[in-house]
Amino acid sequence: MADKRDYYEVLGLSKGASADEIKKAFRKAAIEHHPDRGGNEAKFKEVNEAYEVLKDPAKKQRYDQFGHAGVGGASGGGGGGFGGFEGFGGAQGQNINFDFGDLGLGDIFGSFFGGGQNRGQGQQQQARGRDIESRLDISFEEAVFGTEKDLQLTMDDECEHCKGSTVEPGYELKTCDTCKGTGQVVTVARTIFGNIQQASVCPTCHGRGKVPEKQCTVCKGKGTQSKKQIISLKIPAGIDDGATVRLRERGEAVANGPKGDLYVNIRVRPHKRFTREGDLILSDEHINMVEAALGTEIDVDTVDGPIRMKIPAGTQGGTDFKLSGHGVTQLRGSGRGAHIVTIIVDTPTKLSKQQKALLEEFLERS
Repeated sequence: MADKRDYYEVLGLSKGASADEIKKAFRKAAIEHHPDRGGNEAKFKEVNEAYEVLKDPAKKQRYDQFGHAGVGGASGGGGGGFGGFEGFGGAQGQNINFDFGDLGLGDIFGSFFGGGQNRGQGQQQQARGRDIESRLDISFEEAVFGTEKDLQLTMDDECEHCKGSTVEPGYELKTCDTCKGTGQVVTVARTIFGNIQQASVCPTCHGRGKVPEKQCTVCKGKGTQSKKQIISLKIPAGIDDGATVRLRERGEAVANGPKGDLYVNIRVRPHKRFTREGDLILSDEHINMVEAALGTEIDVDTVDGPIRMKIPAGTQGGTDFKLSGHGVTQLRGSGRGAHIVTIIVDTPTKLSKQQKALLEEFLERS
C-alpha cells in the first residue's frame, strides 16, 4: 500500500479534521474531479476511497493509528492482480467473478451474464451446453486460507454409448436431406414489396447439416445422459462472501458441441468471534478496569491460533491493537492483512463494601 496517498492529503485536510470538515472537503473534491464534469476519473475514485474511510469513526481511528494497513485496503474497487488473474468489484469483494478455466487458475471473467453467448461463429452456429449455477458454503477460515471442495451435481453429460455423437456405434452421420447439408432452410414470403427470402435453422438436423444413419439406442439421439458428477473446485485464499467462481465447460453437455459453464456462488459462513473488513480481521477483547489501569497480558484468539498480547498500563476502552500478518490473505497482492483487536474495558456493576471503600480511597488520593 506504499503507493497510496495519504487520505487527508487527498481531501486537502490536516490530520484531526472534524466530521463536518471531512464532508465539506469531500463534496468540493468530488465536484472538482467528477468525470461527468470533465474531471479525472482516477482522482475521483481516490477521493471516494478517502472519504469512505474518514467518514467512518471506527475506520478513521484505525487509519489515524495504523495508516492504510489499519483499513485493510477494503475501500478501493477493483484493479490489481493476483496469481495471474485480474478482477473487479466493490468493497468486501462483492460481485467478483473468478474464471478458473478447466479447474486451474485463469483470467477473471468480466461479466457474469457473458457466459451464455455461443462460441461458434462459423457459417453453422455451433450448439453449446447449458450453463449451470450452484452455491457453495465455506467457513470463515476456509475463505482466509483457501481450500478445495468437491461439488456433487446431477446434470447432462456426454452419452457413454455414442460418446456424444448421437450415432449408434457402427453407423455414421449422413448429409441431412432437408437442408442438403447447409444447416439452414430458406422460405419465401410474399409481401407488398415483393418476395422476401428468409433463412432459418433446419428443423431436422438443428443446424448441423448432418443426421445419424441410426440414432444411438441409449440416448435416443440426444447425445447426452443425466449423471451424478463430482467436480473438484479450488477456492483461492482471500475469497470473500458473494464472489462467483466460473469453471469453463464444466456445465451441461450437448451433442457435438462444447459444454456450458459452471458458476459457483461462494457464501462465507459468519464467524462467532471475528468479522472481516477487506483483508483485515476484527475482534474484541474484554479486560477489567484494574487490568486496564495496571496493564496485563491476554491470550487473543486469531485464525492462526491464540497469541499472547501485552496490554500497556493506562489503556483506554476502545483502543485498537494491530497484530500484523494475522489477517486475510490479500487476493490481489501478496502477504496478509492485519488482525485488529479492540479493547473493551468492563466496568463492574456490583461491588462489595471492601471494593467500594478501596475505590473511594483511590478517588480521594487521585
